[in-house]
Amino acid sequence: MKVLVLLCLAIGALATTRSNHARDENDRVQQKENERWQVLTRAEELSESNENAAESAEEERPTGSFGSSRLGRVRLFKNNERDNLRDLIRRGYADWESYKQLHGKVYDDESEDNERLMTFLTAQQTVREHNEAHARGEKDFRLSLNNIADLLPEEYRRLNGFLRRYGDSLAKGNQTTFLTPLNADVPDHVDWRDHGYVTPVKNQGMCGSCWAFSTTGSLEGQHMRKTGRLVSLSEQNLVDCSEAYGNHGCNGGLMDQAFQYVQANGGIDTEKSYPYDGDDERCRFKKQFVGAEDTGFVDVDEGSEEKLKLALATVGPVSVAIDAGHPSFQLYKEGVYYEPECSPEQLDHGVLVVGYGTDNGKDYWIVKNSWGEKWGEKGYIRMARNKDNHCGIATKASYPLV
Repeated sequence: MKVLVLLCLAIGALATTRSNHARDENDRVQQKENERWQVLTRAEELSESNENAAESAEEERPTGSFGSSRLGRVRLFKNNERDNLRDLIRRGYADWESYKQLHGKVYDDESEDNERLMTFLTAQQTVREHNEAHARGEKDFRLSLNNIADLLPEEYRRLNGFLRRYGDSLAKGNQTTFLTPLNADVPDHVDWRDHGYVTPVKNQGMCGSCWAFSTTGSLEGQHMRKTGRLVSLSEQNLVDCSEAYGNHGCNGGLMDQAFQYVQANGGIDTEKSYPYDGDDERCRFKKQFVGAEDTGFVDVDEGSEEKLKLALATVGPVSVAIDAGHPSFQLYKEGVYYEPECSPEQLDHGVLVVGYGTDNGKDYWIVKNSWGEKWGEKGYIRMARNKDNHCGIATKASYPLV
């Protein structure tokens, strides 16, 4: 049994024994501190006794899932810290209160607050250990306790809504294969943000609509390339209206299927006319508000980072899918991201590549995410390039024809 599950059980048991008759505020505060101490102490004991069993019983992570087992096996406290456990609890609780205030976090009740505290403390330990490794020169990127550090594993899974599984066939419609341009000018550095091809970073919220944001991002760039006008397009239009093409709104979808919908539908509405609300709603598409159209889509050669680079240099931003099911991705802050456990096939998250470059000899892709500007490098992540198709960034790359 994994530690996070044990934490939840421990919290639930303690919640039923809380006294409702604290004499005064000081007693209440002391009681809360004692309960949190008991929760963490019991959780650590359970994690120790079950660590070997969890290690041997752990199955391969399902495609598209958040690595809850890996997150859960992070030790909350090092052995040499046990004598000071109560002090650690106090500091952890103070950090938790500061975190909630900084990010405006409010929860339904104390039980939920405790559950998320456990998640926060685990993330805090992950960040601390990773950043210590970064300071020693062992990691090329840093982590932080960002605005999604308190998400439960099942909530994080919902953010990653790219539905492709290993071996699945993808949408086949008016599809073309990327052809290498003759005499193409391929510079060492490309960033389409500098050319006005990229709209501001957006936020999908707690809806698994990453695929829709990847789709609009690529279509916005191609529309700009053709017309000279950058128009923000409606992700909500895709969430609400493309089910007939195999997409499932907030429960996931594919970019190529969204391109098919836009082609067959005669366009996609602007974001201004059809704003995002992060939920599955009735389709409200109106032809008079169309902001862009496409005539099909182009699939870049599967797994080829060189072809992805060519497409970026000569065409514009490209929709891609990646394996984002790792705590290191969830908590990413800055630097060139490289996760040894990343898979080139187990893809679960749709994003947009807007460029590439090199930093101190390390090649990277510039990737626009859809988790708001508080995540990563103001909403972006630089991912390792020329590292054997790291995280599958070139496995399913495509862009629309406009």
